Amino acid sequence: MKAYMRKSAFVGVGLLLLSGACFAKDAGKQVDSGAFGVFINNRRMATETFSVQQQPNGNSVVTSQFKDDSGAATQNSELQLTPNGALLSYEWHETAPEKSSLKVVPDGEFLRQTVVAKPGDKPAEQPFLIPPTSPILDNNFFIHREILAWRYLSSSCTSETAGLKCGPGEFGVLVPQGRSSSHISITPIGDEKVMIGTVEQILLHINLKGDDGDWSLWLNTRDHYKLMRVTKAGEAVEIRRD
Repeated sequence: MKAYMRKSAFVGVGLLLLSGACFAKDAGKQVDSGAFGVFINNRRMATETFSVQQQPNGNSVVTSQFKDDSGAATQNSELQLTPNGALLSYEWHETAPEKSSLKVVPDGEFLRQTVVAKPGDKPAEQPFLIPPTSPILDNNFFIHREILAWRYLSSSCTSETAGLKCGPGEFGVLVPQGRSSSHISITPIGDEKVMIGTVEQILLHINLKGDDGDWSLWLNTRDHYKLMRVTKAGEAVEIRRD
């Protein structure tokens, strides 16, 4: 399956592509920041606040905090990537209702995860036989899906006379909180008119299929393909950019 998007859209995504990692070329630039609201049956249940920055050395840092609206659950994460999108480190911390943490780092050609279930526990290590170029796609952090979408656009789309031509994509990903690796397939659907709040926007629709179900992502074709909306098939859950 191939999908075509308008040719001008490739100019916007080109500003973000860097050796397949899809980050801004300007050193020290903030690539994206903001918040996603998590809604179930149209009721806001949680908020993810995030930032994507590129450092002067070309590395990228993706930070995020996830909080439910009751204040009972709080998590934060930091993802560090090389200029070509390979993992430098990933850290996750839960501060409520329990306290726990984990860290993922490269270990030669593969990845190694260290988990501390609660303060005072001995760290437990777990190897993963997947390369450091494998995307992180952790629970509750939807900014990771934006980074994965950028990787997909970089690797599976080309500029042709008719526009940006995209085919299917395949990725092996790591889900640190699930302590598991997974396989993700991405299918392009194409441009769609979507209401975001009270404004109609033209967004690129792509589908992600993995072990945790089927997800639909909508990306802003006029603003560097930033993630605007996420839904999950068969569930009354919607994630919207504030």
